[in-house]
Amino acid sequence: MSRFFINRPIVAMVISILTVIIGVVTITQLPVSQFPQIATPEVLIRATYVGADSQTIEQSVATPIEQQMSGVDNLNYMYSLNAGTGGQMTMIVDYDVKSDPNTDLMLTQMRVTQAASQLPQDVSNYGVTVQKSVSAPLMAIGLYSPKGTYDARFLTNYAYINLNDQLTRVPGIGSVQVFGAGQYAMRLWVKPDQLSKLGITVADITSAIQAQNTVNPAGQVGGAPVPKGQEYTWAVRAQGRVGNRNWNYLFGSPSHSRADFHNPPRIYGRY
Repeated sequence: MSRFFINRPIVAMVISILTVIIGVVTITQLPVSQFPQIATPEVLIRATYVGADSQTIEQSVATPIEQQMSGVDNLNYMYSLNAGTGGQMTMIVDYDVKSDPNTDLMLTQMRVTQAASQLPQDVSNYGVTVQKSVSAPLMAIGLYSPKGTYDARFLTNYAYINLNDQLTRVPGIGSVQVFGAGQYAMRLWVKPDQLSKLGITVADITSAIQAQNTVNPAGQVGGAPVPKGQEYTWAVRAQGRVGNRNWNYLFGSPSHSRADFHNPPRIYGRY
């Protein structure tokens, strides 16, 4: 065969030119990606059941969601982490690499909505979040006070207010998780002996605070229809949010028509 091409160099040149032309035409059609998708899409589900231990969270929160998630298209596997401290439930749902992350997110949201009727009311009130996630963090940012002026709680609150939302808006960022002291909240201590005298339970206090800690729209002054010559309209705001001062919550009890909970001695802003 080699002698044939040696004796006929024109045939060899023609075959070589045809091979190069076919290769140039073919290479433009090859499915080559600069950054191929090698990581499987993941969806993160978070729920909070305040006061519950890890086994209760698994049985009442994680199990209903896992039952609804069974049979979702392109689902590889899923697992949940139930922490008794803080009542946190974190579930990772992993999908096939060929699936669309946006479609996976919508399918997961639909299944979580179907499981909402089986979840405890406290979990539904607190909210169940569903968002895209990745198996490994993209970046870690550390905040510190050079002179030790601010503690960890202040820095954590600063990160939630000034960094969390801004980083989430960056293209390509699925979620931002802040580690530290936790989000700012109000913590309230009660005296069991006085509650027993008044016939009030902790559930009554919780219900009263939830019912009275609201924003109450009070309407407008000078709104339409208005008489001739009325030029200004004022929006009326009524007090309703919980504050550090002027606490005055009313609780009903079997033995009292009303019970005042005014200026409790142990209410602190805590993390």
